[in-house]
Formats: sequence, structure tokens, C-alpha cells
Amino acid sequence: MREIFAGLPWWVKWIAVPAIALVVFGGLILSVLHFVVALLFKVLVFVALVGGLIYVVRRCRAGSSRSDW
Repeated sequence: MREIFAGLPWWVKWIAVPAIALVVFGGLILSVLHFVVALLFKVLVFVALVGGLIYVVRRCRAGSSRSDW
């Protein structure tokens, strides 16, 4: 692989080849990035909901322990 790029100018190696890769694989890269961001957002929402549930349950249990049911 190094022999292929050995005789080429620097701009082909560092500008043209990555630009072509972005054009060809850009949709795939964006879809993977979208999936990762959506997954992280769902994990964050899940953690917030579970944390809120734990907070509400502990608060209700602390309030109910003072009164006799």
C-alpha cells in the first residue's frame, strides 16, 4: 500500500483520498453517528427516569414511615 502512495503528491494523500472516502462512505458514517447519539440520548433518558423513580419511592417511603397505615 505504501508503494502506491509513495510517488503521489502530499495533497492527494491528505486531502483528495479522505475527501473521496467521505463522499463514498459519508452516508454510512452519518448513520452510525446518528445511531450512537440516539443510543446515548436514550441511555441518558433511562438513567434520569430510573433516578427520578428511585427519588420518588424513597421520598414516599420516608413520608409513610412517620404515619401509621
